Amino acid sequence: MDEKQIFERIDNLVAEEHDLRTRRVQGAIDPETESARLRSLEETLDQCWDLLRRRRALKDAGENPDDAKPGDVKQVEGYLQ
Repeated sequence: MDEKQIFERIDNLVAEEHDLRTRRVQGAIDPETESARLRSLEETLDQCWDLLRRRRALKDAGENPDDAKPGDVKQVEGYLQ
């Protein structure tokens, strides 16, 4: 996945997050469903941002950014802020 594709994925996930929140406010979905899906969206977004960082690190090191692999959810979610 190249940077353009990653950004498109991020845009789609953010749009879904907004839609999910709107549907919750409208009463179209229950809070538990919203929470579960939001958690999944947040994890996937974190993986996308991490993949971008990995790609850029490889590029800065003179290596092929296409060799970057997405981090495992547990690993990405375990990063210290």
